[in-house]
Amino acid sequence: MAKQQKLTALTRTETGRSAVNKIKQQGLVPAVVYGGKEQPINLSVNAREIRNILAHATSEHFLVDLEIADGSNKSNRLALVQEVQHDPLKGDVLHVDFHAVKADEKLHAEIPVETVGEPAGVKNYGGILEISMHAIEVECLPKDLPEIITLDVSALNVGEGIHIKDIKFPEGVTTHVDGELTVVRVSAPTVEVEPAPGAEAAAGPEVIKEKKEEGAASEGCCSREGRCPGQARRQEVIAASFCGACLHAFRYRTGLPAPRGTRQPRSRISGHAPQCWFHAA
Repeated sequence: MAKQQKLTALTRTETGRSAVNKIKQQGLVPAVVYGGKEQPINLSVNAREIRNILAHATSEHFLVDLEIADGSNKSNRLALVQEVQHDPLKGDVLHVDFHAVKADEKLHAEIPVETVGEPAGVKNYGGILEISMHAIEVECLPKDLPEIITLDVSALNVGEGIHIKDIKFPEGVTTHVDGELTVVRVSAPTVEVEPAPGAEAAAGPEVIKEKKEEGAASEGCCSREGRCPGQARRQEVIAASFCGACLHAFRYRTGLPAPRGTRQPRSRISGHAPQCWFHAA
């Protein structure tokens, strides 16, 4: 049976963002309790107290004994922590929903699953333990609510598992979940198949051919066989001077930056540099 935590709460009448910010500055967290035939009650609980309770709880669904103070009047209500909202960045508790329950009425709650032992299929054959369900919804009276569902997986071999119908729940605890659903299972180890030695070489990567530039780069002075500076090594053209067309072909075909001081001004008549390396060759 899960232990009931005691928690003090104060009633609040003010709602809205400004009211919430005000109570947060006082070290309180807004909350609400609902359920049964009574109207929902807006509450505020101590932030440190609820944080400590959550830190020691096995899940966020557990029973609390709420001591509600309304001025000089005090009352106690048994409630289930239904939902807890956290700040996504800081992790602080932003809001808590309590669901009031009665001691003689059954409730529904999700109980976490915990595995114990090392499966034989994992230990002896390198299998992998897969947990398909981390929590199971149960139905019971508040006094019979378990904290956790423990499953012994040490006898599981590869290919075996534990289903809902295989679990022995504590006395007074039942579930309406499909009994054929798998909770945990030991699967076979995955083996990576190495490709054949010549498979990758046979396929080969796709070769993308260079697209020829229109104009001088494809049909100009750089198209003559064996004479284009774009096909020469960098050390052979480092001190050369050539025209704009040859310079463009050099950069396009070699992918190298053009050497400084290699481009000469074009001739207004011929369109080529008067001292082009290629034309002077």
